[in-house]
Amino acid sequence: MILNYSNWDDDLPPDPEEIYQDLLCALERKLGFGLYFVQCTPVESDLFIHKIPQDIPHKKIAVLRLIEPVDKLYQQVANYIQDQTIDILLIKGLEYSLYKYEKRNFGEITEGQFINLTKVPPILNHLNQQRERFRDDFPFSFVFLLRSFSLSYLIHRAPDFFDWRSGVYELPTTPELVEEESRRLLLEGDYEKYLQLTSEEKIEKVLEIQELLTEKHQTDSNKASLLFELGNLLYSANEYETAITFYEQELKIKPDDHFGWYNRGHALLNLGNNEEAILSYEQALKIKPDDHYAWYNRGNALRNLGNNEEAILSYEQALKIEPDDPYFWYNRGNALRNLRRNEEAILSYDQALKIKPVDSYTWNNRGIALRNLDRYEEAILSYEQALKIKPDDHYTWYNRGIALRKLGRNEEAIISYDQALEIRPDDHYAWNNRGNALDDLGRTDEALFSYDQALKLKPDDKYAWYNKACCYAIQGNIEQALENLEQAINLQPEEFVKMAKADPDFHCIREDMRFQCLMQKGVKQ
Repeated sequence: MILNYSNWDDDLPPDPEEIYQDLLCALERKLGFGLYFVQCTPVESDLFIHKIPQDIPHKKIAVLRLIEPVDKLYQQVANYIQDQTIDILLIKGLEYSLYKYEKRNFGEITEGQFINLTKVPPILNHLNQQRERFRDDFPFSFVFLLRSFSLSYLIHRAPDFFDWRSGVYELPTTPELVEEESRRLLLEGDYEKYLQLTSEEKIEKVLEIQELLTEKHQTDSNKASLLFELGNLLYSANEYETAITFYEQELKIKPDDHFGWYNRGHALLNLGNNEEAILSYEQALKIKPDDHYAWYNRGNALRNLGNNEEAILSYEQALKIEPDDPYFWYNRGNALRNLRRNEEAILSYDQALKIKPVDSYTWNNRGIALRNLDRYEEAILSYEQALKIKPDDHYTWYNRGIALRKLGRNEEAIISYDQALEIRPDDHYAWNNRGNALDDLGRTDEALFSYDQALKLKPDDKYAWYNKACCYAIQGNIEQALENLEQAINLQPEEFVKMAKADPDFHCIREDMRFQCLMQKGVKQ
């Protein structure tokens, strides 16, 4: 049965064998140039390629398999056939030339908008422009074996070429083929492998799964599994919102799948929707209470919400199940540090480092906890362990500088801040604290330069304004001292009025009426 191209996807033939026989008859009768388009799955196309030479043995049949994108099919065909005499050329793999030019996001693809391109792939322009050459130079039948979306491309984006069709056929799938294709895709399903796929390969995989989901012979069990894989594939492309929609569709069919709930939670966590993520992890844990990753990520979501006490309980549940995971100990330490339970946090970091001693983040955060306890020498040693592992971590250099300054080792602190700024010159905190160390050494002009750099990056850095005021007051530059102090007070009146009243740096201007007015202004605000 030849399909009407205007509604080819609405008229599904009931008998695959009948359609196949119609196509055989058409190919047997056709002499010279002809264009045939056959919609089928990759498995069906391989079966077709294997079977058709047996069913029309008197026809000379060649197969051109395209395994990568091409822009000019005419030259590919000419090079392939050379001086061969053939009657039929089967072409498989045209879709590879279409994926390459699909630049829009996966969300649009999954909403059925794949063919709404703003740019026509070069191969389709080429087919439109070269159709006369195909007809004049190739006196045989072309049979394009296409997936449904590839046929849509040709209909909508290569209409001149498509208009010369000799026939359009759809080979309906059998339940056995649907099962075989579904099993293949599910066996290939692997999140780590998805991460390695190119954008074009991910698009191909998405479309393969989508086509199988629409098959009328698809089972609910396979449909649920395919929806889950589709969610994972989209998750690997950072398309979290769309991934969630597929996890939710899977869970409607299979509500007791703890992996579906867990992955939905993880996508929500990546979107910053921590409350919903917690609910999803809890659903996963109702089904599988010993899922340590669900407990762990529930803890992360709780910590993101500032609910550190509950987060610690969640991490401890994870550790009961899997006590040798360094990340569980590390994030437990972070939650304890957030609660200012620094001694316990250090013990948690130490447990993590017993398991994974080369984790720079754990060494760095251990140093912060030690610094919070005024154990600066130990903190510096911890930072230095982190820097042995990751010498380009500007945050660790910055923290080391803070600890060194607390010990009065300002020259070393400045070197540490300079290292941080070499890695990340836009860190206004590092510029400000570098200025503080320079000020402590009496290098006021250099300190002012450092504060100015901080203010270029963050004009509302209240501490930089206040610190500049202190420097100018020490220099006896009363106008500049008052001007900068006023900037700081405008940003946070109560804090800086209180600080200025007690700060010895302002001793020389304390009796100045303008200074006293600023103190009054701060109180009124």
